[in-house]
Amino acid sequence: MELTRITLFTIASAAGATALMIGPGLALAWLLARGEFRGRLMVETFVSMPLVMPPVATGLILLMLCAPRGPVGRLLQAVGIDIVFTWKAVVLAMAVMGLPLFVRTVRAGIEQVDRRYEAVAATLGAPPLRVFFTITLPLALPSVLAGTMLGFARAIGEFGATIVIAGSIPGATRTLAVAIYSFTETGRDRDAAVLIGISAAVAFAALWISNRLMVRAADGVRP
Repeated sequence: MELTRITLFTIASAAGATALMIGPGLALAWLLARGEFRGRLMVETFVSMPLVMPPVATGLILLMLCAPRGPVGRLLQAVGIDIVFTWKAVVLAMAVMGLPLFVRTVRAGIEQVDRRYEAVAATLGAPPLRVFFTITLPLALPSVLAGTMLGFARAIGEFGATIVIAGSIPGATRTLAVAIYSFTETGRDRDAAVLIGISAAVAFAALWISNRLMVRAADGVRP
């Protein structure tokens, strides 16, 4: 029962994190693929930082921002929202760690879209937002779906940032990765092995789907 609860909580949290990253991820991917502005390289570097920073460091930054005395946490406290050491912290950590992979994948898909289609739509009077939703997004959809699955897979395996900002509270914030660590520490090797198998199966399925979608996206731009 405990292992099932941990698994379902992790999948639900990863799904929530994936949903959370789609909006800003699409905006950032389009900005980096189509935008021409000073500081573009700085934005790209900032977005990719969670990929190269130690996840524990990323978690510590989130903790300092979202703690009750932090700049974000203070604002949220004013409206009665607590982040640190709750399920919300789990979702936030997963979203932050998965966002760079989502953005990089979607950006590659948008860059493969022929700009001539967008130019024709703009010539016919379509505003930029409509061009994006009616031309760019449908043509880049396989890459968007691939990025979504890749972000979900990253969220499933997130550990470092999660344990710093959310902790390992049984029944509240304990994810698959955190539970594997906790069970190994306390000698529950059999339970840890079961969770390793579950996390590997879920991650494999998500990556397989992502790779299939990327192949489809690549086939769509071949002459």
